[in-house]
Amino acid sequence: MSKNPKIEEGLECIRNAEKSLKTSLLKWRPDYDSAADEYNRAATCFRNARSFQQCKDCLFKAADCYKQNRSFFHAAKCLEQAMLMSRDLGNLLEIASLAERACSLYQQHGSPESGAFALDKAAKIIEEKHPEEALKLYQHAADVAMTENNVKQSAEFVSKVARILVKLKMYDQAADAVRREIGLHEQSEHLPAIGRLAVALVLVQLARGDYVAAEKAFKEWGNCCEAPEVQTLEMLLQGFDEEDSDTVKRALNSPFIKHMDVEYARLARELPLPQPTAVAPKATVRENAAPSYVSPNASSQSTTAQIDFDESGQSAGEHATTAATSSGVATPGSEDEFEGGLC
Repeated sequence: MSKNPKIEEGLECIRNAEKSLKTSLLKWRPDYDSAADEYNRAATCFRNARSFQQCKDCLFKAADCYKQNRSFFHAAKCLEQAMLMSRDLGNLLEIASLAERACSLYQQHGSPESGAFALDKAAKIIEEKHPEEALKLYQHAADVAMTENNVKQSAEFVSKVARILVKLKMYDQAADAVRREIGLHEQSEHLPAIGRLAVALVLVQLARGDYVAAEKAFKEWGNCCEAPEVQTLEMLLQGFDEEDSDTVKRALNSPFIKHMDVEYARLARELPLPQPTAVAPKATVRENAAPSYVSPNASSQSTTAQIDFDESGQSAGEHATTAATSSGVATPGSEDEFEGGLC
């Protein structure tokens, strides 16, 4: 049984590359440039033959040769292709480390933008099955873009960070990411984007259960919103303030929110509706209940109090009569009233 001709061609390229790396008395330094080219050709042959592991091995060797020759850009390109081979082989977690290495090489070459795109490409591949790893790649890509003061590109990566955080229900970090994205759009004065993000931030704050923060976000960024956005947010916040679930439902079913990014639209559907505060029920009297407890000392205490009150009342009356007599004040019916006779 004859072998695949592409495999044979690839093996021949590997032999040529190994010859280029050998040294002799007349050849003191390996020919890394020629070896890298041969390994690249071998990788192409193995990829066409769908021998992905051999292809990836040749790409690693080509990248090492390019690094030895300080051709960092070409080395990074080899690692990017190796990412695709890892995807086809099902080694998704390996893709993240390859992307980090490729980004570092791009930065050494002076092409940080290409490095950010390599991280973005890797994150897209692994996002569905490994969102936590994709999150790290997007965050790194945003930082790399900011080193070049590329505000627009950094905002795009931060937007992806925020959406993954919402998907993972990490709402505290998501609120921080949305605020960072708003700050980046403020630098470029992109007001429509800020208005849309204001709605997203209100939804995230409500998902956190923080109505005050949601209202504060609307007051701070609501002036960037368009009329439909303002009406939707006002209705939404009013519904939460009044604990009116019907009003909240109408706001969340508005066309604007339904046409937001998938993660925010799903968040709106899953947002817990406000529940009216329950009023404590009035106490009811149970039938055939036992009578209230009365202390056996209660009757003696009330009798003693009454006696004390009578004695104190009598004493007070006697004192009042004595005082009136001693002060010479006439009392009705006394003889002093007619003292001296009639005029």
